[in-house]
Amino acid sequence: MTLNLSQLGLLLFVSALVAILTRRLHMPYTVGLVLAGMGLYFLHVRMQLQLSRDLIFSIFLPPLVFEAALCIKWKELQKDLPVVALLATAGVALAAAVTAAGMHYALDWDWASAIVFGVLIAATDPVSVIATFKEAGLTGRLRLLIESESLLNDGTAAVVFVAVLGMLAGERNDVLSVAGTLLLTIGGGAFFGAVVGFGFMLLAGRTTDYLVEITLTTLAAYGSFFVAEHYHCSGVISALTAGLVVGNYRPGGLISDSGRHALETFWEYVAFVVNSLIFILIGAQEAQQHFTALWMPVLVAIVLVTFGRAVAIYPLCAVFARSALKVERRHQHILFWGGLRGALALALALALPEGISHHDSIVTITFAVVAFSVFAQGLTITPLLRRLGQFK
Repeated sequence: MTLNLSQLGLLLFVSALVAILTRRLHMPYTVGLVLAGMGLYFLHVRMQLQLSRDLIFSIFLPPLVFEAALCIKWKELQKDLPVVALLATAGVALAAAVTAAGMHYALDWDWASAIVFGVLIAATDPVSVIATFKEAGLTGRLRLLIESESLLNDGTAAVVFVAVLGMLAGERNDVLSVAGTLLLTIGGGAFFGAVVGFGFMLLAGRTTDYLVEITLTTLAAYGSFFVAEHYHCSGVISALTAGLVVGNYRPGGLISDSGRHALETFWEYVAFVVNSLIFILIGAQEAQQHFTALWMPVLVAIVLVTFGRAVAIYPLCAVFARSALKVERRHQHILFWGGLRGALALALALALPEGISHHDSIVTITFAVVAFSVFAQGLTITPLLRRLGQFK
């Protein structure tokens, strides 16, 4: 996980050029970054830093989840929490089930491999989703639904993935044990995130130095994640909860006005840098994959994942059709097509034990689904938003 400063400088320079160029070409920034990463690989610029489960979870994911949560207004989220929670739980389960069943029956994969792939690819990725919809200028309830659902189902999928691997290893076999572990992992993550978030907010209230306030929020982002992971709880849920606390808890102005402005600017820059590095690295590793040998499984997987997302969105949104929480049909279309896959799926795939059957195929197919998500969905989501009257 070492990276010399000259290569880091090169990656940041490339990111800046891509940001300028994609804005002029009205092209998604994430697509430009992936193309840049592929270009660097073909130009024989070899990255010392390679995507891995530890790199994504330990370095990239905590600040991105925390920054996204900072921007979510709790009062607005409360109103739509039933919708978000249903999509992030039952939605993930439905999408995973559809994909797993399809991989088993269409490709004759064993159930263990099919279920593992179905779970790791089921959740939409907050890194991809949030970056794409920020670029598109999406605002209002739809953006809240998309971003908060992505953040929550990210945590759900990661927890279920660990539980499935535990079952396959023989650690847990009964339904009650698995359900209890899931609840404890998610609930524990929320608890540790709240404790760490409130703790650092109280410390921030003892200073008017915005640099110290920024430092404390950085510690809250990483501290909440690692404390939860240390106690075998969900680090993603913990960082999400800490971000919600820091972004919404303001009694007595614990963070000064100047500190609040500096805080938002700092975290916006952090998100820009981390997103840039993630997608350049994704591009570099996409260029190394050999998709042609697995073209049929890749095609089947893309169809199944897309269909699974549809099954997760339209029937569950229909549950609220006659209530105040009704999700408009055009918003459902955007929720469906905006379910991008990215760094999270890759992190889980790269974390698979070598003993899992179809291990190499799962990793390669995951890269292919992510490539489809970045290019096919990433390039068409803004025209879709414009067509449905959602583009700012």
